[in-house]
Amino acid sequence: MKTIQLQHEDIEFEQKSFPVILVCDHIYFQQNIGSLFRISEAFGVEKIIFIGADIPLNPRKINKTSRSTHLHVPHIAIEETNACIEYLVSNNYEIISLEITDTSKPMKELKIPISKKMALVVGSEINGVSDEILNISNQIVHINMYGKNSSMNVVQATSIALYEIINNK
Repeated sequence: MKTIQLQHEDIEFEQKSFPVILVCDHIYFQQNIGSLFRISEAFGVEKIIFIGADIPLNPRKINKTSRSTHLHVPHIAIEETNACIEYLVSNNYEIISLEITDTSKPMKELKIPISKKMALVVGSEINGVSDEILNISNQIVHINMYGKNSSMNVVQATSIALYEIINNK
């Protein structure tokens, strides 16, 4: 039997949106920003919040990795971390930070809230999730790794986390 690879126009996935937002804590690398749009669109994320001043959201520069998904995923930039925290808390989000800490639990132990909106927080390429956000997080989870490295690219980690969250919802 011969296998035929399908083209984009041949695939009809069910389109869904989930009560999950992605919070990007001071992520500035344009390739990562574009890829975060792409993975968020693929997993039905409601919205992306970028924390930080001067986030490079120039469509021309992120389009290569976003493949135009930045046109389909609602997003906002909030300059100050405290303003984002106020937004998340006042809107009653379950704040889940993806970071390795002395109290983080493996991703497989994540408790998915049944009737609460979730905010998955991922941290900057250099410093990870800020202490301010870690301190107000409802849950802090990490991805178990088995090599010598203790971290992975923010897009790879976000992809794994969103897959786990969406498929356990």
